Amino acid sequence: MDIKNLKAVIKMITETDITEFEMETEGEKLIIKRGTASQYTVPSGMPAPAGPAFADTPSTGHLAPPTITAGVTVKEPDAEAGFETIVSPIVGTFYRSPAPDSESYVEIGSEVGKGQVLCIIEAMKLMNEIEAEFKCRIVKILKENAQPVEFGEPLFLVEPI
Repeated sequence: MDIKNLKAVIKMITETDITEFEMETEGEKLIIKRGTASQYTVPSGMPAPAGPAFADTPSTGHLAPPTITAGVTVKEPDAEAGFETIVSPIVGTFYRSPAPDSESYVEIGSEVGKGQVLCIIEAMKLMNEIEAEFKCRIVKILKENAQPVEFGEPLFLVEPI
């Protein structure tokens, strides 16, 4: 299945309330489950996709971008007492705002609630909103806009509220 057809299938699914989709063709099987990690089976000899595929970007305004909770938080031994680090849950490019001419999602000193968007990480032309896992105050923004990030790389130093 080529990327154009895959995007069409994903768009069709995201526009409905379907929570699970399975399709099998000659030598290929695609299973998509909304709300959980997607599973892929590809014919032998082809590399498996690195992660879940999503349909659209925020720039079109048609579909909400996928959200990824920044659930990976670690206490840094070097961090000041009471602060935690929010790290990147995926590899991609870090963006502080939804568009170049828009205001940043958060600034130093911003108080954010659980589920509030902190930033976007673009991975393979797909925009993934990174949300706060808990209520906190932004103490330090550790990445510059449009900077590449790796899985587990620190993005924000926060103070839990």
